[in-house]
Amino acid sequence: MGLLFIKVEKIFMAKFTKYFIKRIDSPFWAFAIHDGQQIDPFIDPYINLKEDERLREEDPFTAVMAELPMNQFIVGSSRFQLDLNRKLEDSVYLRPDQAWGLEVWKDSLPENIVTELHLDHKNIYQEIEEQIQETIDQYGYFVLYDIHSYNAKRNGPQEEVDSESNPQINLGTAYIEPKWRPLIDQLTAFISKENLYEGPIDIRENIKFKGGYLSQLINKKFGEYGCVVSFEFRKDFMDEWTGAPDLPRVVSCKQLLMNSIQVLNQYFKNDSR
Repeated sequence: MGLLFIKVEKIFMAKFTKYFIKRIDSPFWAFAIHDGQQIDPFIDPYINLKEDERLREEDPFTAVMAELPMNQFIVGSSRFQLDLNRKLEDSVYLRPDQAWGLEVWKDSLPENIVTELHLDHKNIYQEIEEQIQETIDQYGYFVLYDIHSYNAKRNGPQEEVDSESNPQINLGTAYIEPKWRPLIDQLTAFISKENLYEGPIDIRENIKFKGGYLSQLINKKFGEYGCVVSFEFRKDFMDEWTGAPDLPRVVSCKQLLMNSIQVLNQYFKNDSR
């Protein structure tokens, strides 16, 4: 891609939701929409969960992994305030069954706040769609890395990880248009030959997660021009119960994503579109 020039680097604020966009000269994007841990001061009095309780279901350190030579979209607000990877009607956790059985709010969240959060959801997705469209207008294609992490020790910190049911990397590809299958195959083959934490990588598709609302929407609307690839890293890079990171492992995940960019570059270099 040659030299990368930063076009814009700005923190945005919807009514309650903080997010960060960094634009560079690239057709590729890295998103970390569940990294955030912030609760707006106006909403904080209503939150029933302590910070450490929220942290277990957030995706800490995925913003670090998203610091790639790509455009970046990072959400600073907690998913417990507004979950941008769910459709609008489920984006505010109003019931325990929407939030791993957790009672998110001390009392019912006032309707006017729910309305404002839903408006944030609409406005942010309008911004995302505009950014992707601009990328397509400039390059004719895009790829979006949707970076997440997941818990594999649900029953306690001493639980043995069931590796059969919990791949190191779950690739969510269920909503990608079939035309991008060759790209996904090349990406998976490349990653499977790399090392992570000084060992071979277990990467499989759609075992734990198939992709969320971001993947569904962008793949459906812009699937002719590119795809959203959802990376779910098993939380081997941190203690999922205390939140303490293993920083060399965090860096290893980021480096793996960095290395994989060559697959994207080569694919579109050879593409005859």
